[in-house]
Amino acid sequence: MGKITNKPAFIPSMYCNIFGHDYEVSKKVTYHVKEYTCKHCKKQLTTNSNGHLIELTPKFKEINAILERIHNSRAERSKKKMITSSIY
Repeated sequence: MGKITNKPAFIPSMYCNIFGHDYEVSKKVTYHVKEYTCKHCKKQLTTNSNGHLIELTPKFKEINAILERIHNSRAERSKKKMITSSIY
């Protein structure tokens, strides 16, 4: 019975081992930082400070959450600034 439950998790990883991962953007953190997830095995990656793809660890999830919060607040402030400057 244990082998049957392991089978579904084994097939996607076997597919990725043969054909490679098929990543898609799962979250846009900022304009330059994104999170990616493999469609088959659900492996997650993100971009690091050098722009290279690395594994999405809990530490990088936390960093990305902080970056996203800062990015969104700056974008919102910039949007408000543009609206008020266009009125005057």
